[in-house]
Amino acid sequence: MALKKSLVCVMGVLVAAIVAAPIAEAQLGGIIGGVLSNILRIQGTIFCTLNGRIGVNGTSTPVFPNALVQLQCANGNVVSSATTNSSGIFSILLDPLTVLLTSLLQGCRLVVGTPLSSCNSALPSTGGLFSPLQLIGNTLLGLLNIINIAPAGFLFSPNLNV
Repeated sequence: MALKKSLVCVMGVLVAAIVAAPIAEAQLGGIIGGVLSNILRIQGTIFCTLNGRIGVNGTSTPVFPNALVQLQCANGNVVSSATTNSSGIFSILLDPLTVLLTSLLQGCRLVVGTPLSSCNSALPSTGGLFSPLQLIGNTLLGLLNIINIAPAGFLFSPNLNV
């Protein structure tokens, strides 16, 4: 009789685990299935120049610290933003369940909302830098797959309104 009760108890626990697993997996983003959802990482460095890039032949070029970098998609909607650190580096993390990779690469761009004159008074105080996006590759970090995206190349637009 005790064996029968134990067997019924074990079966009850198994049924509960089977029913709860899909709910837990949905809430935890697929960890139970063995792979965490991908993460989209947009990362780059902005330099204090008219094109936001390093100088010719690697010459010493100051970085653009404390610059507001916006990810704009479809009609200029700001999806996410970040501020560059003291080294001019920014990083934006996105959940691929809310933003499709193909839409991101084809319909979005990075816009620097801080005037260039804030890092160098000789540069324009109106307009701004923008860049399309490009896929760089993937980085595996344990069970996490990071999809790396970078600016394809910043350009200056005198008419850019942020």
